[in-house]
Amino acid sequence: MSFKLSMLRCGQHIARRTTGVRRNWQLYQSQIRMLATAAEKPRVSNSSGHLEFSYHNASGPANLKRTSLSCVHQDTAQRNFNTFDIPEDTQPSRIEANDEGVKVQWSGDAHESFYPWDFLDFYLKSDKRVPEPVEVEYFGARGPQTSQGRPPSLAYGDFSTNETETVGRLTDHIRRNGFAFITEVPVDSAEPTEKLLEKIAFIRETHYGGFYDFIPDLALADTAYTNIALGAHTDTTYFTDPAGLQAFHLLSHTDKSSENGSGANLGGQSLLVDGFYAASVLQKEDPKAFEVLSRVKLPWHASGNKGITISPDKPYPVLEIDESTGKLHRVRWNNDDRGVVPFSGEHSPEEWYKAARKWNEILRRESVEYWFQLKPGNLLVFDNWRVLHGRSAFTGVRRICGGYINRDDFISRWRNTNYPRDEILKRIIG
Repeated sequence: MSFKLSMLRCGQHIARRTTGVRRNWQLYQSQIRMLATAAEKPRVSNSSGHLEFSYHNASGPANLKRTSLSCVHQDTAQRNFNTFDIPEDTQPSRIEANDEGVKVQWSGDAHESFYPWDFLDFYLKSDKRVPEPVEVEYFGARGPQTSQGRPPSLAYGDFSTNETETVGRLTDHIRRNGFAFITEVPVDSAEPTEKLLEKIAFIRETHYGGFYDFIPDLALADTAYTNIALGAHTDTTYFTDPAGLQAFHLLSHTDKSSENGSGANLGGQSLLVDGFYAASVLQKEDPKAFEVLSRVKLPWHASGNKGITISPDKPYPVLEIDESTGKLHRVRWNNDDRGVVPFSGEHSPEEWYKAARKWNEILRRESVEYWFQLKPGNLLVFDNWRVLHGRSAFTGVRRICGGYINRDDFISRWRNTNYPRDEILKRIIG
């Protein structure tokens, strides 16, 4: 078992910022795995080079053996001690327990460590920390519904009133519901949209550039730069790390040849599909198809622009499963960017196409497709690892701006605007 300290005493100071593995321990346990409550602390002693935790009502002790040691830099929160300089036979030389925790002095360099009771309590009951709980709420044709009976949305002005709290609500909506709208965003220029996205994290640069502001002129070789209909898909399937978030803001839509010149009659309705919901439907209706799409790894590519040929570090399946939880982790689906289905492996190309046909049929169901009309002033931000997007064909000229944000930076911002710092560090480090 690995013990990762949330507080480490080095010399005369206490390092409260947690990084990396600071202590690796091996847990030996008899019949008890529960630390006493705050009112009943265990006795701590040094037994044959081990820390021994024993209880008056327990039939056996829990022993911990130290196997490595390090400290952290006070400003960078990084380990600044060479773990492997510590002798393997280092043992506790002095132990002192108080109401806050246990202080241990180690042989050799006489280094002192401090372990709070809550830290010891957790690792005597559990082997590792788990990520923050997220209650994913699927959506279908009506979109996710808030208590107000409409999809989650925030007002542009809220960000200037309380940026941290508003970004926290925005990112939490996206984590749970898959997307959110920001209303009343200025449309005179694209700059307010760009600045707003940067409140989440920096905008990702790709071969298309960074923040985008375009019309359907095929300035870049991608169907997004046309006015044709686009089926439900995720973007950047051809990157090892597909974009985490994507944003669209319709600044204007006009057609001088049209009777009204602008409006919904010009087409261009937006489509969102909850890929996690669609995958759950697939797994229920056709478990074999779900298995095939989660196991057959495909090549993906972006090769339309001269001098550009991008592909991931390795083939990836349409449905990526988290090996540690068995749950769906990411949807990677754009049939236009897909390479040749492999002929080797446990499933044949025929099996894959049969499964993909079922998947495509589910994605196109009325009960799954959420259609709406983007309007100037309404910024859409969605989870590109979960939510597929598309559009209907349109006439005239649409000016769209937006950008991509990396998944890791999005999750970092979500964490730091929704959870206390200490809790974040405990969960991601230990």
